[in-house]
Amino acid sequence: MTEPNEVKVEALLSIINSSAREAMAEYKNTGHGVPGIDANTLHPLDFATDTLALRKAIRLLEGACEQLNTILAPPQHTAYNLIHNYNWACTNVATQSCIADVLEKHPEGLSVDALADAVNFDKTKLARVLRLLTLRGCFKEVKRDVFANTRLSLVLKSTNDVGFNLQHQRGCHQFAAVLYETMTNQEFARSDEAEKSTRASALKNEGKHDSFWEMDEEACKIFHKCMIGHSVIHGSYTALHYYPWDNVSSVVDVGSGTGTISIPLAKMFPHLRVTNQDLPETLKLSRNIWERNAPEALLDGRVEFVPLNFLEESPVVGKDVYYLRSIIHDWPDNEACVILRNIRKVMGPNSRVLIHECVLLRKFEEADLGANGSTEALEPTLLNFGSNTPYQHDMLMWLLFNGKERTLNEFKNIGASAGLVLTQTYDLVGMMLMEFRIAQD
Repeated sequence: MTEPNEVKVEALLSIINSSAREAMAEYKNTGHGVPGIDANTLHPLDFATDTLALRKAIRLLEGACEQLNTILAPPQHTAYNLIHNYNWACTNVATQSCIADVLEKHPEGLSVDALADAVNFDKTKLARVLRLLTLRGCFKEVKRDVFANTRLSLVLKSTNDVGFNLQHQRGCHQFAAVLYETMTNQEFARSDEAEKSTRASALKNEGKHDSFWEMDEEACKIFHKCMIGHSVIHGSYTALHYYPWDNVSSVVDVGSGTGTISIPLAKMFPHLRVTNQDLPETLKLSRNIWERNAPEALLDGRVEFVPLNFLEESPVVGKDVYYLRSIIHDWPDNEACVILRNIRKVMGPNSRVLIHECVLLRKFEEADLGANGSTEALEPTLLNFGSNTPYQHDMLMWLLFNGKERTLNEFKNIGASAGLVLTQTYDLVGMMLMEFRIAQD
């Protein structure tokens, strides 16, 4: 008789095999085949906005692979790897020095001597950084001391939205380094204020006291460009394909930024009337981007820009959908409730609130999802399919401004405090689209 632990290992092997084949099928369905790790061009699927089937397969594949390693490797091996992982530092070197940009001009490869000269680095140290990254398929050594781009390194280019986002993530590791300190410091330990975040603590140690949300014009541009990369990384554009937008006439993008979602939404569904609401300085940037990327929507009068401080004011009245993407996780529960209450005040009887966020799954908590497709992990994979991405993002929110990702029940609770009830969820992998309507007495 096979022992239970061996049965679990065999089940994980089966999940790895089936999910890998599902991912391969998605690539092959494009007519371009499965990408190679040494490919020096992006695959057409890398640009697609609807990759939900692929993302679901990868969620299973990643989770099962990591869980299998944890089961079969000695625990000291796994514990060591949790701490001693410097891929992030080497990736930071690559993004800050724009190595992928330099190598793009040399598809056949460039010697480390010439590359080091181009980015003003010591060639021996640069080679060490690159060789670590090549072990993950990020860059490749085409012959001794000659490096070239790969499909993975191409997304690190400064002109790529993902690369731009990663280029501006470097402070997060500095903030994470003082996490324990903030959890034991009485000034910070029990506060959920943004001014008492680990970021604030790290900057205070350097004699700095700037608020995350106080940005000059250049910082504001960088932040909103980073949010475009954030949307690509987390598959936010999938929401364009899986919500019934054909049944919607008007949308308010609450905290719209520069139109990261509302611009493609207006292009895909030209019948929609879109209201962008954010702070005045952000709307100024937004209008310029709309003029460049969606001038036809402006000419048709389908788009309006209305200033809003969602903590102090309500958005425009009586629209069909009030959409919030990556807004609620920035705020503690009290402020999150204020935002939703301000929206509830202006909703019509058939209005909906769409919250587009990461959702944390936890043990011993009733899911009650009502989702479009299974959100429950296959046995014997761990919670969240063994994927820790939502939990890693929860840590990021905590580090930056004492924000947090929430469970579905936590979203239900803050919705209920504003007079809203959850009516539908859409599992978009990593993020979820949650529809709320006015609660009936």
